[in-house]
Amino acid sequence: MRAYYVKYGLGSAALLILYFLFTKLLGLHQYPVLSAFNAVIFGGGIYLALKNYKRSLDVFNYHEGFQLGLFTGGLATVVFSIFMAFYIFGIDHQFAEAILDSWNLNFNKGALILVVSLVVMGFSTTFVLTLTFMQLLKNSWNPKH
Repeated sequence: MRAYYVKYGLGSAALLILYFLFTKLLGLHQYPVLSAFNAVIFGGGIYLALKNYKRSLDVFNYHEGFQLGLFTGGLATVVFSIFMAFYIFGIDHQFAEAILDSWNLNFNKGALILVVSLVVMGFSTTFVLTLTFMQLLKNSWNPKH
């Protein structure tokens, strides 16, 4: 199972980083609404990991599949968040300020809240998508007629 979540988790993280850099190249990286496409990337990685893992087994266990989905998305979240923290704190300090200004916050804004938001959104997206995909891929208990 480890090979699957490492492969698809790192692949998803790489696609997330490439998508961010592509939007940066186009000058669109400061629009938070475009981060909704991140869920599509997370979903693709989790679904492919679960589907290929299920194909490699004779009996697909719900618990193992759920764990695989969480690990895949969790790894992608951690790697992408580390990249974004490096980008925010090391490369482009104005990026975090521009994003936080678009949120209309009235308190002292720090760039760390942006990284924490990325982690929370990544893990919550992972959890919801894993629950959804496991409903599609789990073995049915319904008797066959």
